[in-house]
Amino acid sequence: QVQLVESGGGLVQPGGSLRLSCAASGRILSINTMGWYRQAPGKERELVAAITSGGSAKYVDSVKGRFTISRDNAKNTVYLQMNSLKPEDTAGYYCNADIQRYYRGNYYAYWGQGTQVTVSS
Repeated sequence: QVQLVESGGGLVQPGGSLRLSCAASGRILSINTMGWYRQAPGKERELVAAITSGGSAKYVDSVKGRFTISRDNAKNTVYLQMNSLKPEDTAGYYCNADIQRYYRGNYYAYWGQGTQVTVSS
């Protein structure tokens, strides 16, 4: 089975930084796009950043210039470096990966369980 294990969330002051990690493990043949979503109280879940297997990245406008998504394909891990954090970044962050498993021809979207990021003084 495939699991996504997240880490790196926590409490940080405005202007601070956090680095989220999400490692996929299991019987993985390949991973296509990986990404980070977040959901704050009263808001819909939104895609924060996504990165293709080739390294092409996209971001929601609100985090452009502050967040950087990256991945280590050898480690099946996606990262989200978050700098200049703002209170409005406070949310539960969830990683996502489109994964092809051995003996299965299709990709399936897997999700981490979430890690809380709180930006507050």
